[in-house]
Amino acid sequence: MNKYATILAGGGGTRFWPLSRQEIPKQLLNISGNDIMLNDTIERFKGIIPQENTVIVTNRTQAVLLESIMHSSVLKANILIEPVARNTAASILFAALSIEKSHGNSLMVVLPSDHYITDEEQFRLTLDEACTVAMESDKIVTIGIKPTFPSTGYGYIAFDKTPIATSPVAVYDVDEFVEKPNFQKAQSYLASGNYLWNSGIFIWQTSVIIDNFKRYLPRLYKTMLPISDCLGTDQEEEVINAIYPTLQNISIDYGILERSDEVVVLSGQFGWNDIGSWDALGSIFPPDDAGNIIKANHVGIDTHNSIIYGNGRLITTIGVDGFIIADTGDALLICPKDKAQSVKDIVELLKEQGMTEYI
Repeated sequence: MNKYATILAGGGGTRFWPLSRQEIPKQLLNISGNDIMLNDTIERFKGIIPQENTVIVTNRTQAVLLESIMHSSVLKANILIEPVARNTAASILFAALSIEKSHGNSLMVVLPSDHYITDEEQFRLTLDEACTVAMESDKIVTIGIKPTFPSTGYGYIAFDKTPIATSPVAVYDVDEFVEKPNFQKAQSYLASGNYLWNSGIFIWQTSVIIDNFKRYLPRLYKTMLPISDCLGTDQEEEVINAIYPTLQNISIDYGILERSDEVVVLSGQFGWNDIGSWDALGSIFPPDDAGNIIKANHVGIDTHNSIIYGNGRLITTIGVDGFIIADTGDALLICPKDKAQSVKDIVELLKEQGMTEYI
């Protein structure tokens, strides 16, 4: 069975504002020091999925820049451009229909474009095992991450502790997907031993996920069928532009994963981190002796446990503890680290006030 990777790369990375913007979101930035996050993602599954079998779903605003800096193995024909954002269910169905039309029933691996993984060898081993489970069953397969601390920034997957299979790896039925919890709930999840972090990595046969769309999101499926019919024709762009704004705006989690009884999970331990917000930089860069992560021209007095990012302009601090300071030249963010998840609310406020040049 052919294997295809689908990378969701259309997000705006609003919790990483002001560094991440709509036209240049964090997945197109080099945050780790290796390469842009999108290319790191493509390089990571080398040897498991042919890199030329990479399908990227992005939006019109980012497409031109993406094409100029993406991994050289990606075919331009495999870039699917959404004229408007309609959440992950639409993006995934767009990719599934495209892959199935061109190549028949195939294995489809869905990957976010902005994750950071330290143990790539173990990641490839786990992904290969997940692919085997998906190819040998009609299951929706996801990889959950064994939690290492009571995170309030990640969603969780509750699973049945009795495995339904043990070869090639332990596979568990999913009981439910849980939204980001408060600290007390996160502590209880960690203590229970039957909760995993939701990595957003999914593996399935295209026929399986399309059947699930027919069952659980039939309106979305039926509305997108004309797009599938016109792929590869002269009418493709016109039809996509006409239909996409009318599509149901719903995530794959809400639309299918939380409703299907065919979802299973594998536990992964490969140094996974969702670099979704400023406070996650500690996963990439070790703090200095004062607990600071500094990527700036900075001079400070009595400054501790802070993240300071700059674009060359001198940043000075006195008596700062537990803050995020991010300066990009045209915008400056200052907030407590424990409010890092709320940075997206600033972006929404800028939209409401018509200050779109900053987003």
